[in-house]
Amino acid sequence: MILEIENVTRRFGGLTALDHVSLTAQQGEILGLIGPNGAGKTTLFNVINGVYPPSEGHVRFERDTISGLPPYAIARRGIARTHQVVRPLSELTVRQNVMVGACFGRENLSLARAASVADTVLEFVGLNEKREALASKLNVAEKKRLELARALAARPRLILLDEVLAGLNPHEVAGMVEVVRQIRAQGVTVIMIEHLMHAVMNLSDRVVVLDYGAKIAEGTPQEVSNDPRVIEAYLGDPKAAQSFMEGE
Repeated sequence: MILEIENVTRRFGGLTALDHVSLTAQQGEILGLIGPNGAGKTTLFNVINGVYPPSEGHVRFERDTISGLPPYAIARRGIARTHQVVRPLSELTVRQNVMVGACFGRENLSLARAASVADTVLEFVGLNEKREALASKLNVAEKKRLELARALAARPRLILLDEVLAGLNPHEVAGMVEVVRQIRAQGVTVIMIEHLMHAVMNLSDRVVVLDYGAKIAEGTPQEVSNDPRVIEAYLGDPKAAQSFMEGE
């Protein structure tokens, strides 16, 4: 077990965004995190990587408690993430963006070593030909890959992917799905938030479902897609469940 989240609650004033959420991630698996808009998925990512401390509960990574550590310290321990709204350093080149991830990641690399890692990662995600372009000049799909490349350059043991498929066309989705599979094949554990159900169900070993900040289901993709609580949370109509989960 690489990650353990135990009874994590996060409050913002009178709003409970996460309500006693517990889950685990096993080394080398892909764990899907799904739920309706506002369910608390990104808030959970923000708690894991230190943007917010939990109001209650604990987060443990590789058996060590990381709750309350700042994001830079958590990145040094081996957790990286992408953001739903991409955040390139627009005035830097693509290569320089990825070097930033390498310099501030788990291995604390020098600039020279970071440049080498950046070149390797850009080749891996298919952005090598764009390495000297300004990040601001990339299209949406390319910015998604840049966001992923910068996280991978940190050499994480666990990567949190927040809707890396959003805004992509079917061809681009297929390409990104294959990249995620290759990331797992390299031994990196993946937790991914995704609304594209057919993709997350095909990729994930297990799926956790949040609704109104609480975990309502957990299991294999098949188990989750047939769970009445999940169907109700998403649709309120059991007859629509199968076509929804298959992305029809």
